Amino acid sequence: MAGSSVDLDTRLLFTVLLALIVLQRLGELALSRRNQEWLLARGGREIGAGHYPAMVVLHSLFLASCLVEVWWWGRPFDLRLALAMLAVLAVATALRYWAIRTLGRRWTTRILLLPDAPRIREGPYRFFSHPNYLAVILEIAALPLVHTAWLTAAVFTVANSTLLAVRVRVEEQGLRGESYTEPT
Repeated sequence: MAGSSVDLDTRLLFTVLLALIVLQRLGELALSRRNQEWLLARGGREIGAGHYPAMVVLHSLFLASCLVEVWWWGRPFDLRLALAMLAVLAVATALRYWAIRTLGRRWTTRILLLPDAPRIREGPYRFFSHPNYLAVILEIAALPLVHTAWLTAAVFTVANSTLLAVRVRVEEQGLRGESYTEPT
């Protein structure tokens, strides 16, 4: 009986963690919208908008899948794995917010380019071309594993990799000044 109480407690804590992440993402979307308006008012242009809905669906399904796998498939809790994955999440969150702070008003969840603006090469951009995407990769791998939801971690890591391959290619083309045409 004690084991089931512990399982319920860890699942509830995991659900609270997911709820906090959802709130964090909603705040980021609000910031992104404000930054998008600022960029568009200064002549910014969006590229690669065609894959954005897929990204929204992927990230929404990812969070839902974390809950489903833990609650309905009864994934066990492993304290050592949870602590390690929480550490990875902390690093990923710090990296993402370092990237957001470095980009300032140029950070959005969409790919918006500001004409004649130089490429950012400060902060984490000194070390990685796309630190925000690295943070997302780490989060998608680590978050489900906080409560051993290994199937969600595996499936969404692969799906996210596929989507990021498209997104990085589009963004790099735009940053190099190459024109980009959405596939039909």
